[in-house]
Amino acid sequence: MPTPPPTGPLVTRDTVAADLRELGVRPGETLLAHTSLSSLGWVCGGAVSLVQGLLDALGPTGTLVVPTQSGDLSDPAHWGDPPVPRAWWDTIRASMPSYDPLVTPSRGVGVVPETVRTWPGALRSAHPQTSFAAIGPRAGEILDGHATDCRLGERSPLARLEGLHARVLLLGAGYGTCTSFHLAEYRIASPLVELGRPGPAGWETVTEVSISSDRFDELGHDFERDRTVVRGKVGAADVRLFPVGDAVAYAERWLPLHRPREEEIQHPPPLSTSFERGDPHL
Repeated sequence: MPTPPPTGPLVTRDTVAADLRELGVRPGETLLAHTSLSSLGWVCGGAVSLVQGLLDALGPTGTLVVPTQSGDLSDPAHWGDPPVPRAWWDTIRASMPSYDPLVTPSRGVGVVPETVRTWPGALRSAHPQTSFAAIGPRAGEILDGHATDCRLGERSPLARLEGLHARVLLLGAGYGTCTSFHLAEYRIASPLVELGRPGPAGWETVTEVSISSDRFDELGHDFERDRTVVRGKVGAADVRLFPVGDAVAYAERWLPLHRPREEEIQHPPPLSTSFERGDPHL
């Protein structure tokens, strides 16, 4: 039986740029983009056209930032989707390649961040599990100094983006993917967790703030109800646009009330579970 033709809409580089401009994306601004390619419709040129459309809307003085997480560089003891046999754990720890920003692929965040990561002139930050990649004149300013013991806190690109008054673009993606909310977790009473990962000198363990995207969809719903969020469409995709700083400030007040510290202690999510796994199209 023949495959039915796509139903569309037909999305191109030019329509992406035009829809973003209509939404209010400004030339020269900095965007932290979370994207779902499959939500747009039939995209002529796929992820490449989407990235080109984003860059066209931002212009030569704008900067595009995306998460390029590689949470699989983590302790196999905590893997659950899928797990691996306990007998393999020591071999995996001894054999796993350490992080290389030029070589290590992103994982669990989809084809668009990986396309940005490999784009000519793109830069990538230094954290081996929660890196960001960026294209544009402010890329170095945003990405430099990402501490390897600070996934998404004050010494990460998120804090730089907040200081630069960057905006978040959720393009077909939900609030569950909104990394800006994690910066708030570093500013409230959050437990610490020990994380294992491969390092340049072998297996290493670092102490980090425990982070989780649990209830971020609820947080986003309340944020959108109480704060100004620009909404529109790019192709068939629902799009939201809002300042990083607004999202962080709202989450700082919301999380202690709705996701108390005791809940996080009972369920400290390792990086290799839901945090680093998302829609494969993101």
